[in-house]
Amino acid sequence: MNQKMKKFFLSYVIGVSLTAMISTCSCIAQESITHSFFVAGPNFTGIIGEQGEVIWDSERAGARDGWVLENGNILICWSDEVKEFKDRSEVVFHYILDTTYNQELGTVQRLANGYTLITELGDHPRLLEVDGDGQVMVDVPLQPETDNGHMQTRMARKLSNGNYLVPHLLAFKVKEYTASGEVVNSFPTDMDHLGGRDAKNWPFTAIRLSNGNTLVNLTNGNKTVEMDASGQVVWRADNDDFDGAPFDDPCGAQRLPNGNTVVASYHAKEGIKLFEITPEKEMVWSYTGDYRVHHFQILTTNGVELEGVPLK
Repeated sequence: MNQKMKKFFLSYVIGVSLTAMISTCSCIAQESITHSFFVAGPNFTGIIGEQGEVIWDSERAGARDGWVLENGNILICWSDEVKEFKDRSEVVFHYILDTTYNQELGTVQRLANGYTLITELGDHPRLLEVDGDGQVMVDVPLQPETDNGHMQTRMARKLSNGNYLVPHLLAFKVKEYTASGEVVNSFPTDMDHLGGRDAKNWPFTAIRLSNGNTLVNLTNGNKTVEMDASGQVVWRADNDDFDGAPFDDPCGAQRLPNGNTVVASYHAKEGIKLFEITPEKEMVWSYTGDYRVHHFQILTTNGVELEGVPLK
């Protein structure tokens, strides 16, 4: 509801009974939510509209990570290359995996300095900051504790302090690295109260929130947790909180401005593949369309652009 509508609503309810006002508010609170979103998945990579329609198709499935940028360009990471599309067709940035060092690419993020953060996985796992010409400007060695390139890491992100937040699946840790490759902090995900290592709480997505906490999706453990600065779990959601077990290998995640959390169930081939839950663990939106979701980015809610991201 926009500001004009809010003012109209407030003027309308002045003078009505309290009972009627509560009833009216209840109806508004139950208004249905719709989202459009970018999706990187095994059978589709592109943009889905608020009615579930395909708005844009990259014509190549299997992407790992990607974004609609503030300028409207679309940045996508596949296992062997990263591309940025202008006007949804012209490629204006292209990075190809250097197989001299590694076997596959993991994730991508456009940084405030204009560089692009990319992870390479394999014999020499590393974070790279690449300039617009594809030249490596920063090279950060990683410590994943496994030689299995595919399982070394996923959604790495650069933090506002200049460090990098990196989830290491088989190490059961989210690690914070400096630009020199030093680990200055780590959050274990194999604690007993989460089920220990038997629960396979592999960290996949790690997002530093505005409150300083870290949101982490635990894939095979089918959980989403929020940890404070000391690594203590302060919020948790899993299949015990919902009917129908919507957590099915949660990979991508996003914390919305309203405080709700959106979770992708990558393994789900039918039913709920993407869903939004409140801090009180109420599911308020879900996507049950044709396309599986590995990573995603919510773009609009009920026709309103989210956080300045244009849907062009």
